[in-house]
Amino acid sequence: MLNSFSFTELFSVTLILFSVIDILGAIPFILQLKEKFGQLQSGKITIISGVLLFSFLLVGESILSLFGVDVQSFAVAGGLIMFFLGLEMVLNIEIFKHDPHHDMKSPIVPLAFPLIAGAGSMTTLISLNAEYSRINIITGVLLNLFIVYLVLKSSSLISKYVGPAGSVILRKFFGTILLAMAIRLIKKNFIGI
Repeated sequence: MLNSFSFTELFSVTLILFSVIDILGAIPFILQLKEKFGQLQSGKITIISGVLLFSFLLVGESILSLFGVDVQSFAVAGGLIMFFLGLEMVLNIEIFKHDPHHDMKSPIVPLAFPLIAGAGSMTTLISLNAEYSRINIITGVLLNLFIVYLVLKSSSLISKYVGPAGSVILRKFFGTILLAMAIRLIKKNFIGI
């Protein structure tokens, strides 16, 4: 049934979103942002990510069509942002610069968008909406947001155990993974444009 709760569907939705959001793969990037900004405001970033994800789940396709943007073009744009984030991690360069004139105490951009609630997760939500019950998608999003919050909240502890050398290795490795995911997202959706 389209509106019934199912543990099997919930597990599938949660796993798919977990893979796309890839918060564990983003740990080196999170640690890099923590060094740059000092603190992360885990709750605020998680709430903003949740608002973006739920908004897109409910009215995403309508908003995109209002601006004349199709889902594939949106995914390619998000893939390009992910690509530059990956370059930043692998090449140890700064593309997303912190503007000292703005009183920003938390890296909402690029964490909440496009890393957590980016084009990949938003296009995935549209796909899931066509296949799974809405209650299972909502619950899957909530579970993923809880995991995101835990990872962001424990970034200092993770940093302590990983150490500086481990952090560099992880950043380079997952930066390469992020580049590959970005290229896959761009390639998959570029053909549809």
